[in-house]
Amino acid sequence: MRQARIDLDRSVGYVLKEAASALRAAMEDALRPLGMTVTHYSCLELLAQRPGMSNSELARGTFVTRQSMNTLLQQLERDGIVTRPSTPTTGKVLPTTLTEAGRRQREAASAAVRQVELRMTRDLDEAGRAAAFRLLRGMVAALRDEPTGDATG
Repeated sequence: MRQARIDLDRSVGYVLKEAASALRAAMEDALRPLGMTVTHYSCLELLAQRPGMSNSELARGTFVTRQSMNTLLQQLERDGIVTRPSTPTTGKVLPTTLTEAGRRQREAASAAVRQVELRMTRDLDEAGRAAAFRLLRGMVAALRDEPTGDATG
């Protein structure tokens, strides 16, 4: 019986992982002078776009454990970057919001990360960026067994 083998030179999954690793490294390099990690930045960006998220929601959105997110949120709260009520507003949830300092920090980090994304896609025109986005979203949906919303397939 012949064994199945992945040809790394033609594997979409391998190149996707390589791209994700290169993107994370470039983002870490861009964020380091601002005193941030990718997780720190991602947390701020999520809160800027979706204020009031819980620890669990932020953990899912930044791809870390609830415990890791709780540790980060405690540090951000001590640093005056986020605020959370001292007692849960509903159930056990402590909704988190950015402070003015947090909004300023997110703005600087977002600009740095945007430059990384522009560098990553510099060889693509607007149609190419849209196509790449659509393809990647489709891959995520397929792996999660979700509908893609794309009638073409």
